[in-house]
Amino acid sequence: MSRLIWAGAAVAIAASAGVAWTARGLSPRPATAAIVSAARAAESAAPIYYRDPDGKQLYSATPKQTSDGRDYLPVFPDADKEADDAMQPAEMKATAAKSERKVKYYRNPMGLPDTSPVPKKDSMGMDYIPVYDGEDSDDGSITLSSGKIQRTGVTSEATEMRRIRTLVRAPGTIQLDERRVSVIAMRAESYVQGVADVTTGSRVTKGQPLMEIYSPTISSAAAEYVATISSKATAGIEPYGRGSKQRLTNLDVPEPVIAEMEKSRTVPIAIQWLSPRDGIVLQRAAIEGMRAQPGDVLFRIADVSVVWALVDVAERDLGSIVVGQQVTVRARSYPGRSFTGRISVIYPQVNKETRTARVRIELQNADLALLPDMYVDAEIDTGSAAPVLAVADNAILDTGSRQTVLLDRGNGRFEPREVKLGRRGEGYVEIREGIAEGDAVVTSANFLIDAESNLKAAIKGFAEAGTKQAAGEGGMTIGGKP
Repeated sequence: MSRLIWAGAAVAIAASAGVAWTARGLSPRPATAAIVSAARAAESAAPIYYRDPDGKQLYSATPKQTSDGRDYLPVFPDADKEADDAMQPAEMKATAAKSERKVKYYRNPMGLPDTSPVPKKDSMGMDYIPVYDGEDSDDGSITLSSGKIQRTGVTSEATEMRRIRTLVRAPGTIQLDERRVSVIAMRAESYVQGVADVTTGSRVTKGQPLMEIYSPTISSAAAEYVATISSKATAGIEPYGRGSKQRLTNLDVPEPVIAEMEKSRTVPIAIQWLSPRDGIVLQRAAIEGMRAQPGDVLFRIADVSVVWALVDVAERDLGSIVVGQQVTVRARSYPGRSFTGRISVIYPQVNKETRTARVRIELQNADLALLPDMYVDAEIDTGSAAPVLAVADNAILDTGSRQTVLLDRGNGRFEPREVKLGRRGEGYVEIREGIAEGDAVVTSANFLIDAESNLKAAIKGFAEAGTKQAAGEGGMTIGGKP
């Protein structure tokens, strides 16, 4: 629609010009050709962007309307050039009007703090950039026209208080809880009379029969205990039976079996051996009819309702990890599912080859989804609980030795400001010193502005220092003579 309006205006102007020339008796080009040329010129002059009708620093690359329904105004190349000229300082306009402008010095094209009074090239063969009178300022700020701001895509964002969530990611594996593993081994020479229908991998409950054992040593101790509690002379005297019962306990006879002896007053030939806990049978070495020596492991049972995740945390992240922190663990076998636990132990040793330290995380495993030696990925939230002043990561200009942001002062003016950084996370970085809450900070195209300004205040200081040094060298004396 805007193009048609401009085309119509061009046609009207061309027609008026044709009539004027005819009235003065001139011999202009045919009116038709003038009209077509003007229309084509109007069609080719497409807007390069659109600006707010109230003159605010708001722009759009496509047609847009304000909140009250008014159209943004199109800006054409010629009008944008005029706007660029209007934004220049008065002394720069006066200097530009002359055929030549005075060059103050030449600055490094890569932004390094190096200047030269004469044209030169850097180590890469790039020409130093001339800096003219009026282009630098005392505070190192730079002023850009609205057209340049639009073309370079400069955007600003106000600093605000926010909680920075910093995640430390570490790989690891699932391991059994060492405190929830039981081994069934005989304490005296025994014979396996029978084994229950239990195999490796079976789930068992506490008190469930696992096997029947005959042991001469256990049978002798059981007979002594039954005789003691059944004798009329010692039945009512507790100390007489206490020693015999303790002997059975020392032989690891299950408590329910001892209680059954006390009740029946008989000694069983084979003793039923029961599971000491709920869990999974990890090992079954008991075979019917076998002879078991003292210490031979017949069953190994583990409670896997609680497991450990042992993860390897990089050495650089150890300072932000403490016992008790909440951890989210994701198993590669269950995409989209997460398990929550807490850090229980940070092992006091760093692997000298991988530069990592092992961290133990306790996880609930009620549905037995997590299996020993399963690979997992842990995310440890080390962020601060209190909100801090933060800006977007891409707002920081980091030279390695110092960090800088560009403050948007309005009306196209930008000022560099050195800041002190804190922790990072989720695309934001904490600002500990340098700016205040609510300051507008450039978050995109800041490298282009930095290249334009080259942090002029710093460069100017280097230039002045270089001039003073040159003057000092010119006045040096050797041997007390000038």
